[in-house]
Amino acid sequence: MNGSALKPAMLARLVYLDQCLTWRGQVNRKDLIERFGISSPQAAIDFREYLERVAEPKPSYDTVRKCYVADREHVGLPIPHDTGSPDELIAGAAEDEFSRLPSPVRQCPPLIMRQLYQAIEQRLKIELDYVSMSSGLRLNQWIAPAHFASDGERLHVRAWSFHHQGWRDYLPVRVLPESSFSAAPIDEELPRDADWEDLIEIRLRPLSGLSDAQKAAVRLEYGFTEDALSFQVRKSLEFYIERRWGLNRPGARLERC
Repeated sequence: MNGSALKPAMLARLVYLDQCLTWRGQVNRKDLIERFGISSPQAAIDFREYLERVAEPKPSYDTVRKCYVADREHVGLPIPHDTGSPDELIAGAAEDEFSRLPSPVRQCPPLIMRQLYQAIEQRLKIELDYVSMSSGLRLNQWIAPAHFASDGERLHVRAWSFHHQGWRDYLPVRVLPESSFSAAPIDEELPRDADWEDLIEIRLRPLSGLSDAQKAAVRLEYGFTEDALSFQVRKSLEFYIERRWGLNRPGARLERC
């Protein structure tokens, strides 16, 4: 059964019911009403629709707690949908009992993103002022942006540097807003960016010094069951793997094979 016959608004509410049952194990009308601002009769209709569509074993109603409770073998809706984030679902229910460390706010002015995006879209080179963390210097240079990428924490732009005569990663947040952003057509053939085009395999395994029980716990924590976790990344992003996965640090749980 698919969700094609459902209106988008109702589908969103049914998906939310499924997310609550998946991560919290319970849900009631109040959850729907507070989340979507609907009436109690509409919430009742949504629950009936959900109970008709959800796969066996279906949730049961707890008359004492006055909520639907998920079965231990809960499967959920038999339609493709976002299962949601446990952080968000649990935090929304726990209120003052949930605590979260703040994340760094890594944003850059929209003006800078627009200039970089338009340079890629129109295949232009662009002049900007960039602060290097290695030298601490403010460098005026021309670059030819080609791709955007993310290391999971920050946005990067892959660009040809006419100053360094090579492909490099730039952080848009380090581009100074007072840059000229002068643009011009790229009037030469740029070299192949092999580090961007070539994919490499990354293989991670539980730290060799851990016990078998600890290794099993690490595999469960990182969501793999084989001896090693394997995935492909662009070679230009390999540098960020160590930081992103906490390798070679005190308390590290994973190491490269």
